[in-house]
Amino acid sequence: MGLYKSILRPLMFSLDTEAAHSLALFGLKLGLVPRSAEPQDDILKQSLWGFDFPNPIGLAAGFDKNAEVFEQLLQLGFGFVETGTVTPLAQPGNEKPRMFRLVEDDAIINRLGFNNDGLAAYQVRLEKWRYKGARGIVGANIGKNKTSTNSVGDYVKGVSALSELASYLVVNVSSPNTPGLRDLQGKQKLSELLQSVLEARSVASRQPPLFLKVAPDLESNDIEDIAEVATTNGIGGIIATNTTIDRPDFLTSKNKAELGGLSGKPLFAPSCEVLKRFYKMTNGDLPLIGVGGVSDGRDAYEKIKSGASLVQVYSSMIFEGPWVAKKINHELADLLRNDGFKNVADAIGASV
Repeated sequence: MGLYKSILRPLMFSLDTEAAHSLALFGLKLGLVPRSAEPQDDILKQSLWGFDFPNPIGLAAGFDKNAEVFEQLLQLGFGFVETGTVTPLAQPGNEKPRMFRLVEDDAIINRLGFNNDGLAAYQVRLEKWRYKGARGIVGANIGKNKTSTNSVGDYVKGVSALSELASYLVVNVSSPNTPGLRDLQGKQKLSELLQSVLEARSVASRQPPLFLKVAPDLESNDIEDIAEVATTNGIGGIIATNTTIDRPDFLTSKNKAELGGLSGKPLFAPSCEVLKRFYKMTNGDLPLIGVGGVSDGRDAYEKIKSGASLVQVYSSMIFEGPWVAKKINHELADLLRNDGFKNVADAIGASV
């Protein structure tokens, strides 16, 4: 961690944010980041949806959009990696610049707009992984094309193509950077969408768990509606949350007014609140994945106590470096033991 903050981070931060991200992907492809060879701590292991998670810390969608380096990311100590968001057709995304560091606030604003290579190229990479034995837990985050006139059809295409390949699937209806996307979180539209994608999954020879990724900018009645639709349709879980369009008054960076989704430390508290509400609304029966502002073991612990079975990070890869999962897992294990928990699963919802 010291090496990253003293040498590598200043180098990366001298580059445009998106250019630095591309450089990080290139370095991972070349194998320049050493793997974490430490054995997993038993207190962090748990089984969910038929998978044995070595630890609860995963990498959120958005870092490995095109499923190019997920195997290398797993070797950094992540318990699972979510790739995507992928859309049926390749698309360039929004105009550059479209990623901005808020260094003083430990935050990122992005308005990338689901830039990706498209479903065909993405599918080939997951097929190669499956052919090699599919080691690790790798999710596929699915979205719609910006110009699509059939949103439901786009998600159905993703589910049909990837059900036999990914460990789990995520229906992403919460990015603020695709016009009209968040409208799909409405009760009626969401119910129709989930029914369609679940039907598409039902005819596949392999039926992975299906998750829904939601926004943090939800009213109480929205959360209640989504919880009802999710439980009624029998999906596998909810990922809470995506980036926010809110701009807290305490932001100080010169980039705070940029358009797009805000992630990182300012998202921690509001995303925990949404997480707690979903946990209560579903009576703790629906597994939740907590995302937003996690940079150390205490943050991850708070997400778990707020109802998360698993936790994802993204911005902390930028601010803390590639070994952030290893750091978080060490700290989390100590916190669990100090509070007398025998396993991470025992702490889920402890503060709700």
